[in-house]
Amino acid sequence: MVPIGIVAAQLRLPDGRATIAEALAAGRLRARDAQDLGHDEVPVSDGESPPELAVAAARTAVEVGRIDPLDIDLICHAWMYYQGHDMWSPAHYVAGELGARNTMPVGIQQMCNGGSAALELAAARLSFEHLVGSPLVPGPNGRAVGRLALVTTGDRFDGPGFDRWRSDYGVAYGDAGTAVLLRVPAAPEDPLLLRAIATVAAPELELMHRGDDPFGAAARTVREVVDMRATKRVYLKAHGSEAFVDANRAAIRRVVATALADSGLAANDSRLRYALLPRFGRKTLDGSWFPMLTDALTAELVDIGRDTGHLGAGDATASVADLLTDYKLAPGEAALVFSAGAGFTWSCVVVQAPY
Repeated sequence: MVPIGIVAAQLRLPDGRATIAEALAAGRLRARDAQDLGHDEVPVSDGESPPELAVAAARTAVEVGRIDPLDIDLICHAWMYYQGHDMWSPAHYVAGELGARNTMPVGIQQMCNGGSAALELAAARLSFEHLVGSPLVPGPNGRAVGRLALVTTGDRFDGPGFDRWRSDYGVAYGDAGTAVLLRVPAAPEDPLLLRAIATVAAPELELMHRGDDPFGAAARTVREVVDMRATKRVYLKAHGSEAFVDANRAAIRRVVATALADSGLAANDSRLRYALLPRFGRKTLDGSWFPMLTDALTAELVDIGRDTGHLGAGDATASVADLLTDYKLAPGEAALVFSAGAGFTWSCVVVQAPY
């Protein structure tokens, strides 16, 4: 397998904050719901659009990685919610703002699992091009740059169409942009390696976010405010909770087993340092993720989203960025990065620090 390097990874959190105390005072949350979420606050953009947040993260990633944007072969931009214009390509905007005029911009819309999906598709494309593409041309220093892909995400969960505290069960939504720069083959200076990505889907669960609503002619013509609680109630009334609980458990087990097998790691491998969980609320994590992964892994389980809330498509890519700051790996150590999203789709990304 050709080594895939993570050249740089960045998380752009806006300066604004929405606090759970404010939501309680305004009657937007019940005390029980606030306790289930477990967040004190989430990041809020006071002006920057989702693609602008993504561009900010991307610019820093390119600068840190010392990469010329003209050398980027592929840009995959993922998002969950509205990007600021009705008929438009935010992926091309990211490329244009970055000055990546030689790239292929691609939009990825796989809901909350979009960042992981973008990483997987970008890695697959780079690996394919490495195998069948033309030979790499050496740069000014005599060494080829390698093939490069940039993964970005950007989401902003603002009114009037979205309530970051009440539009969903067990999740508070934070605004953010993320960027991860990949290189094939990996270079010696790359701080991390992308070892494996495993993804599992259960498309029969798409009903959880559709309910019995009719298909609308345009966005928010059926409901003025996104209400995933309402559609989930319809699903639960028709199918009960066991179908989702069983699918969720099976998917988590499967992505863990596949990701570990593909990366050559064992569940009790001493090199496995962290397992970074999806940025969901406390009750959601305590009800399934913590119990299952505690039994399956010896790695330290990290509630990485306690201070950010759920970042839409950016959960996994934000966590990769955190592995370069707050949760640095020693040489040879590895981490599992988890994400999951409506549809339903689950992913486990394996990242390792080179020896």
